[in-house]
Amino acid sequence: MEILRTILKDKIFWTALGLTIVFLSGGFVLLHFGLSDYGWAFFILLPAVVGYGIGVNPESRWARVGLIIGLLLFLCFLLAFGLEGMVCVLMALPILGLCMLAGVLIGYLARRFGWVKTPPKGPVLLLPFGVFLLGNAVERGFEQAPVVREVRTEITLPYTPNEVYDAIKSVDTLDVAKSFLLNIGLPVPQKCVLETEAIGGTRTCYFEGGKIVEKITALEPGRILKMDVTHYELTGRKWLGFREAIYTFEPLNGNQTKLTRITTYTSELYPRAYWEPLERLGIQQEHDYVFRNLQKDLLTAHPLEPQEQ
Repeated sequence: MEILRTILKDKIFWTALGLTIVFLSGGFVLLHFGLSDYGWAFFILLPAVVGYGIGVNPESRWARVGLIIGLLLFLCFLLAFGLEGMVCVLMALPILGLCMLAGVLIGYLARRFGWVKTPPKGPVLLLPFGVFLLGNAVERGFEQAPVVREVRTEITLPYTPNEVYDAIKSVDTLDVAKSFLLNIGLPVPQKCVLETEAIGGTRTCYFEGGKIVEKITALEPGRILKMDVTHYELTGRKWLGFREAIYTFEPLNGNQTKLTRITTYTSELYPRAYWEPLERLGIQQEHDYVFRNLQKDLLTAHPLEPQEQ
């Protein structure tokens, strides 16, 4: 209790807490209303200026505590009001936290070496937010088209290509064990319905909280099933778009099949070096969920068939 009273009396703690919440909330408001992008300004520059505004002030042992609590309160607010999902929050937390710490270090060095003579006070504390606004304007001035990426997942199954094709083209229920990300909010596939088994036909995959509608562009049973995504509604994925869903079936020796699932998607998230591995992880976990359900369905439909267990 004594430590708590000490923290609550510390002015720098409250300054750090207030700056963190105000800066992050201001940036998110711009993002929410389409005035900012999911890019360098929001994920790198904004948390850095938050940290700088704290680090440039006189030393306080509780300033960093205020920074951390402010960040956590902001993220909890997003979760509580459904503005972002748990998966998005957990993926964004490391980059936000590291950039904040980098900003604190820059602010400390600026004060330590006399680059800033007088610690900012009052309204002047808000000036670093202007750096974010400037960076955001520059980034939007050089707005790029969403990047297009491909995620490919393969599995070898002890069934013929036609058996695998018949089991995957339309799926009544997906009900195997979920991975960690699926359990905490990654969209969970529930079923896929093939309405017309022909080129131009529609295949609709339903998820918890949405669906993906696909139009068949190439179809050779037991060889390829290729579809363009024509419509999708998935919670919390405004920054991610889907282009193609492809299954290929390659026959192997011993009546085995190498099944390849390819998802082509677009992303608006930057920096790519940070976000692309996380995007791939999420899509691969959904591929894995579908593949494990496929194995279960094949074993149920052909209990005596698999030559290899």
